[in-house]
This record gives sequence, C-alpha cells and structure tokens, in this order.
Amino acid sequence: MKPRLARPDEAAALWRIRNLAIREGCQSVYPAEVITAWTPDALPPGYFEAIRGNPFFVIDDPEYGAAATGFLDLKTGSVEAIFTLPSCNGKGYASAIMTAIIDEARQRGYRQITLAATPNASGFYLRHGFSTVREALYPSALAKADLPCIEMTLAL
Repeated sequence: MKPRLARPDEAAALWRIRNLAIREGCQSVYPAEVITAWTPDALPPGYFEAIRGNPFFVIDDPEYGAAATGFLDLKTGSVEAIFTLPSCNGKGYASAIMTAIIDEARQRGYRQITLAATPNASGFYLRHGFSTVREALYPSALAKADLPCIEMTLAL
C-alpha cells in the first residue's frame, strides 16, 4: 500500500471520495443542510489546481480503485483533503497518506505543518503526532457556513 501522486484526469473520482467521506463521517458533527452544501457533485475549478500544484497523494484499493486522498498545500504548509472511501475505512489508507505527506514536508524543508480538522477527525491527527492549537471556525464558501474545526500543528 504505497501512495502515488494523483493525476488531474482523475479529479472527479477523487472529489467523489471526498464527498462520500464527508457525508458519512461528518453526520454527527454538522447539520445535514451544511453537509449537502459542502459536498456538491460539481467539481470546483480550484480542485484541479490543488492536484496539479501540490503533492496530492492517492491510495489505490484492489477492489475499489482510488480509495484515499490527501495533499500538502505547498503555499500554506497545511495538510488538506485526507479522505477515505467509507467502504475502505480501517485499512490504514489515511495513515499511509499522512505518512507520505509528513515525509514530503520534511523533504521540502518544512519545520512544521498545520491543518484544520473536523471534530470527528481530530483523534486521527492526534494519533499521528499533531497537537491541538485551538478550536476555531473555518469559513467554507461551499458550505456557505463557518464550520467548527480544530486547528492543529505538527513540529517536524
């Protein structure tokens, strides 16, 4: 299970993983109407740029194909879009992506990386060595809402 770099031509499949992970994983955290607005089927144009302009990793599952994603935002030094296809949860895919992102950040000379975790995902990041900075509201243009999140950091 080795992460590979994403290709722009698979953006729709990767966006689908994101949406399915949010729709299932965030049900207990955000209202249904916020999740619906936050997970439109239409791909936002910036998603292609995220894939093209950053080390954007994918894990392939033998049964489902692309099954997990995540990337290091090179402009901000933040971890973004770690999502796993719900049918593949528990296989270690997100952890493999996280390890690849941390390794990439170290190779690029980052001294720390940050992220804004949904409350349901903060435990995952704590297990990977991140520490909580503070609770915050993340303004989401897609959701048309300020989403409660946990700002976190990892010293490299």
